[in-house]
Amino acid sequence: MAQLNLTTCPYCGVGCGIEAQLEEGRIVDVKGDSEHPANYGRLCVKGSALAETLGHHGRLTRPRVDGVEVDWDTALSSVASRLQTVREEHGNAALATYLSGQLLTEDYYVANKLFKGFLGTPHLDTNSRLCMASAVAAYKRSLGADAVPCSYEDIEDAELVVLVGSNLAWNHPVLFQRLRVAKNRNPLMRVVVIDPRVTDSCELADLYLGIRPGSDARLFNGLLAWMAKKKRFNQVFVERFTTGLEEALAAAQEDDASVEAVAADCDVDAERLETFYYWFASQLHVVTLYSQGINQSTSGTEKCHAIINCHLAGGKIGLAGAGPFSITGQPNAMGGREVGGLANQLAAHMDYEHPGAIDRVTRFWSTPSLTPTLPDGPGYKAVQLFDAIERGEIKALWIMATNPLVSLPDANRVRAAIERCPLVIVSECMADTDLVAMADIVLPASGWSEKDGTVTNSERRISRQRGLLASPGNARHDWWIISRVAERMGYGEAFCYQHPWEIFDEHARLSAFENDAEHQLRLFNLSGLVGLGHEGYDALKPIQWPVTSEAPQGTARLFEDGVFATATGKARLWPVKPQGPQQALSETFPLRLNSGRVRDQWHTMTRTARSARLMNHRAEPFVDVHEADAKALGLREYSLALVRAATGEMRARVRISPAQRQGEVIVPIHWTDRFCLAGRAGSLYQSLTDPLSGQPESKHGAVALTALDISWEATLVLDDALASGLGVAEPSALMNGPSALMNGPSALMNEPSALVSEPLAMTNKPPALMNGVAARACEDTAYWARIPLTSGMRWQLAGTPECSKRDWMRWISDNLPVPVGPVAQDASSGRLRAAGIEHGRLRWWLMVGPVEELPGLGWLVERLQESADGKPMSSEQRRRVLAGCDDGAVDQGPVVCSCYQVGRTPIVAAIHGGDDSVEALGARLACGTQCGSCIPELKALLEEEKGHASACNAAEAQFA
Repeated sequence: MAQLNLTTCPYCGVGCGIEAQLEEGRIVDVKGDSEHPANYGRLCVKGSALAETLGHHGRLTRPRVDGVEVDWDTALSSVASRLQTVREEHGNAALATYLSGQLLTEDYYVANKLFKGFLGTPHLDTNSRLCMASAVAAYKRSLGADAVPCSYEDIEDAELVVLVGSNLAWNHPVLFQRLRVAKNRNPLMRVVVIDPRVTDSCELADLYLGIRPGSDARLFNGLLAWMAKKKRFNQVFVERFTTGLEEALAAAQEDDASVEAVAADCDVDAERLETFYYWFASQLHVVTLYSQGINQSTSGTEKCHAIINCHLAGGKIGLAGAGPFSITGQPNAMGGREVGGLANQLAAHMDYEHPGAIDRVTRFWSTPSLTPTLPDGPGYKAVQLFDAIERGEIKALWIMATNPLVSLPDANRVRAAIERCPLVIVSECMADTDLVAMADIVLPASGWSEKDGTVTNSERRISRQRGLLASPGNARHDWWIISRVAERMGYGEAFCYQHPWEIFDEHARLSAFENDAEHQLRLFNLSGLVGLGHEGYDALKPIQWPVTSEAPQGTARLFEDGVFATATGKARLWPVKPQGPQQALSETFPLRLNSGRVRDQWHTMTRTARSARLMNHRAEPFVDVHEADAKALGLREYSLALVRAATGEMRARVRISPAQRQGEVIVPIHWTDRFCLAGRAGSLYQSLTDPLSGQPESKHGAVALTALDISWEATLVLDDALASGLGVAEPSALMNGPSALMNGPSALMNEPSALVSEPLAMTNKPPALMNGVAARACEDTAYWARIPLTSGMRWQLAGTPECSKRDWMRWISDNLPVPVGPVAQDASSGRLRAAGIEHGRLRWWLMVGPVEELPGLGWLVERLQESADGKPMSSEQRRRVLAGCDDGAVDQGPVVCSCYQVGRTPIVAAIHGGDDSVEALGARLACGTQCGSCIPELKALLEEEKGHASACNAAEAQFA
């Protein structure tokens, strides 16, 4: 019988509620929780596909110490003894931990308490440093606390919504859907998009400003000066509730503040810029949504201040439909900061510099026989932490639920630093990550649907993420792992937790401890959630902090009374001096590099790549290029390119995009060495950071772009057995020897000695996790990408110039254990198509030729699935196997709608057939009717095809 359970999505910071359907111990379906205030039943395509990402395959299930699987007692004792040895030999500050916004608040709390409180090291930081630190720093300096003043309802109640440095449509899709509904409901609402790229978020834009990258502070300084010139300040609000306007305005007017000068510096049309200024100044109910495009800068804090200054000067804060709204990237980045999960924080929104804070936390965490030894100052922030590891200052590093080899800038240098660290401990739920293979100790952790605790979303809303399934094998919750290590280090009395509700209760009590005017009045306060008990915790409904006796139902909007969390009670405007990117362009590296997420992927794809349909929207690492740049560089659509920077390189598929400004390119952040050769965007950025927030400049790289020198391209599709290496005839051919075959691919993943030690950006060797046919196919290639299919695996391959003489028939004979079936070969062009059929069932398929000639693979995947089910192909299907499709079948083209797997080709055909709206396309093809994430792309196709039709009609009229 089906059982319905409520939980929270593990992806972005929107924090959507989910209703999971369980049958026989499995989650068989998920849908949006119609009662959750974050999404009211909506889900994006990633959330909708969560059930497809589950299963025990590829999971870490047993601890490992020095490459050997052990029981938990051995693993925990090893962690405790080795950490203690490092402390005794090098001091507390030789220990560090690097956490993640994927952890639950309870995990975060226990980690912070152990490392800062009892191990006495300040060096605890998190990957939230990479996305939210600049916004946090600006909020604290301007408003007095790390406190987003708005709620999602304010977006819907606004008269003007400004999106700056945020592609809301792709990165926070459900919020974008809410904005679309609100705009349809209120025709007077205006939306402005400020972004160097024409993104899908422009679908709703009444005004688009395609600014020069890094010019945001100049634009908002110009707005402040314009408001002053036009006497648009809210003088009553400014005088009663703020300080610093005079200094902020003077700084804004240091440069030429005329609209024409600002427009020239930002590279936008002056008339359009002044239109934005007029709209912002004229409306009281303005929400500015900003994210990584603002934060990920060496002057990110200043940019956030420039935005906040305009809101304070206009009194556009503390009321419905108004406020500067930083949109969190991760599901629990805010929860991590609540407990002190940044190196410059202590705990419960107390910082080291707050008078009495160290003593207060020490007293709270003390037990009858234990007294914490807190550090007396902040530790290293993320980038600086890995610099310290490289210098040898940090001797032991514990990484939880993140992969800094991919996400940090100067990623090759980070890899080298971790390799040199004497003790690396990794808590992870997946076996096939780049980082796991580098660990001395690997601790298998629980994942989404197993973890039990709380998360806090972008609007300060705490929600329960409930444990619905048992963890596979011996995987354990992170809080449990940390607590058991603490016990073995002699701190058991302070870590005797048996259930996450106990941790949450302690966290809530600390937030309320001496939280008053006599000691230190702090905005973050969960006193109203103290004493929930087990049942109350399990039943906890989504609620926004602060939660107190005065606000038992939570607080939707902050600062409504004009009283801010600063020492004076007034908000502060800060002087801002605009600065450009520090990664300078040059003759060697003339192109400005941007980076970002793609619609259907999340972080390093350890979860989303387990759903084949999520891989179809963007199957390979890519680089978007302006048409003029592509022409000048000799690049064509779908060709392969080499992206080079001073710190490393990336190899990617070219996409010629009208959305790009000339002289600028963008790459995705997701691909790792487990999915492709040299696809890590992090290797292209220098490790330059904001001096206040420590956030790296990950939006403003400097690169060169050239065609990748290749001799051939090929597509290889293998069934699951061949892809995993289990269908290989000769064990001796495996690149890691016969022993690696014993337990299939997991044995290879779990063996640190199998790791290729040098950065893969510098080698053409396949990673050790691949074996058999896949490994041999990727040898001596200039490019490869691994793409999971619903059934089987696909590889895109390209040969080095030295590999131009590959004899494909000989290679097939030597490497594919299944006898070759039909073959079609053109010796003059080097093109070839071949298939392997065994007992009437398709086992592999190969095409040597440009990727543009590749048919849609849906038909082949269906044949692979039928073969896996034991069903042989019909004679007609065998006849069509080389073509890879049925007679007369139309290639779907690139996938637009991931929910229903609808490609570009049938959508364009439907438009030409008379479907002239998103609704008409949905009625015919179902695209856009599920999660809505593809609607901007559908609208863009409608406009594009209407443009083509107009051009054709004009041409016909001209020559009639």
